[in-house]
Amino acid sequence: MRYARLLGLLAALAVALVPPAGAREQRLTRSLTADRAAVTDLLARIAVNRDATWQWERTMQHQRTPSEAGVSAIRSVPYGRWVLALWRQRALAARRQAMNPPHKRAWVCIHRYEAGWTDAGGPYYGGLQMDVEFQTTFGRGLYRRKGTADHWTPLEQMWAAERAYRTRGFWPWPNTARYCGLL
Repeated sequence: MRYARLLGLLAALAVALVPPAGAREQRLTRSLTADRAAVTDLLARIAVNRDATWQWERTMQHQRTPSEAGVSAIRSVPYGRWVLALWRQRALAARRQAMNPPHKRAWVCIHRYEAGWTDAGGPYYGGLQMDVEFQTTFGRGLYRRKGTADHWTPLEQMWAAERAYRTRGFWPWPNTARYCGLL
């Protein structure tokens, strides 16, 4: 009798501990739904960092970092986190490089003697006093998207000047470059 009660109690306990037939499927469904939501969130965050990387690369007129076509096919949360970390690193590196053009001090010095970054008094525009031919030669994409240099950010103006420097040095600014000790 004692054993019968003990066995009955154990059987009742076992029944209580065993989940209902559909419970496991419900947990799996909830888990898959949570994973899909996490992957969707990761894809959005990856896109933000990828776009930031490309924006900085466009500012510097560097070739765009390729993006794997399979990024949108990410199914695994750990892999998605890895891809996100990769694009974050790329965005930070591109931003750091864009914020520091090679001759930044020289461009700031030239700007100090030239005009304000938003100077629209043609025929020369912006803080480095670039004429339209100069702008279309060394900042064609910027000129197409934003107009004259007075609509460009100071960094964009410096990067256009940096492209000119590669072929012409500081000679487009002969007087101010001399004042700054560059010629």
